[in-house]
Amino acid sequence: MPDEKKAADTASLPSRASRRTLLCGLGGAVAAPWLAAGQEAPQTYTNPLSIAVADPFVLREPNGQYFVYGTGGGRGATAYPAFSSTDVVHWKPIGEVYSRDPATAWCTDTFWAPAVYHVKDRYYLFYSAQWRDNPNKEKENYRIGAAVSDKPEGPFRDIRNAPLFDPGYPAIDAELLFDSDGRIYLFYSRCCYKHPVESELADWARKEKLYSEIEESWIYGVEVKPDFTGTLGQPAMVLRPPVSLSDKNAAWENLSVTTKEVNRRWTEGPCVFKHGGTYYLMYSANHYLGENYALGYATAKHPLGPYTKAANNPVLKKNNDRGGTVTGPAHNCVTYSPDGSEMLCLYAGRTAATGQRRVLFLDRMEIGKDGTLVVHGPVTSPQPLPSSSKGKRKG
Repeated sequence: MPDEKKAADTASLPSRASRRTLLCGLGGAVAAPWLAAGQEAPQTYTNPLSIAVADPFVLREPNGQYFVYGTGGGRGATAYPAFSSTDVVHWKPIGEVYSRDPATAWCTDTFWAPAVYHVKDRYYLFYSAQWRDNPNKEKENYRIGAAVSDKPEGPFRDIRNAPLFDPGYPAIDAELLFDSDGRIYLFYSRCCYKHPVESELADWARKEKLYSEIEESWIYGVEVKPDFTGTLGQPAMVLRPPVSLSDKNAAWENLSVTTKEVNRRWTEGPCVFKHGGTYYLMYSANHYLGENYALGYATAKHPLGPYTKAANNPVLKKNNDRGGTVTGPAHNCVTYSPDGSEMLCLYAGRTAATGQRRVLFLDRMEIGKDGTLVVHGPVTSPQPLPSSSKGKRKG
């Protein structure tokens, strides 16, 4: 496809640099006021929360403390704003937690989608960023990195001055699954960049003279070494956009193309966990800056699939077409209430008041006896605090 035609086809899509520009500086959240000793805290909360970051990830510590990390900042030697909480609702900023030397680090900028895990007595951060090694001057040259710290607050420093691995294409949105057999799997998204894929939608787009090609992002999984210094075996593609227009998930996953927004389809932001012997892979589809960015899920009996997309997708989508104010609710993480009885979905979205600024939402979710996953959101009316978090808050 000629460069000038491709530029015309993607004119409606803000560049990846634009995404970075938009998200930089959004980590400076205004935390809810902390109460004086003995003062009663409110018994309800209202979405959105007081944090303006995207791509959230929650670490829940055994002592009951929560940490949330997100995309934002990353304009100098540090990146990834983090916040702490005891109730998953009221968050206290702790600063940017990843540290590097900009002159020598393997990564240069565009720091996205952090995920932090507590393994034995250390903390490991997995993230995506632009790779310095870029002889062909690719616009999207992202890879996955791994860093380590003695504390959840950081500073996290790279395990080695190189990406975790090089799949040969840009990769973002890292997420780990620690399986019951001791194996560790990394899930990530291959970017749409220079990845045109044939499908019935691509045929339709050409017939309608909308686009000459449709680029796609796919989710892959690969086993990780126990010391997090690399991967084992070759990545396996586990999820992609629908090939057929008759696929029951095609209508909502095709919206970025069918609404003439851009010549791209996304399958990104993997959130993977095991429940009752079944592996759940939650994913985000459509343009992250568009109102149709939404959340779906698929299930499998093995961590690397095959995965089957759910019939009740999308499980989270905009509500401004139903009298609400929320658009683009997606790229989520899953955690539990302080007493462990409630499953919670934390995700980024926008409201009429926030405009293009992405802010955090927290809603309840559940998995029924038949295995169906449901997210009860987006909710912007007052709702009870997560269970066992009612009462006094300490600063």
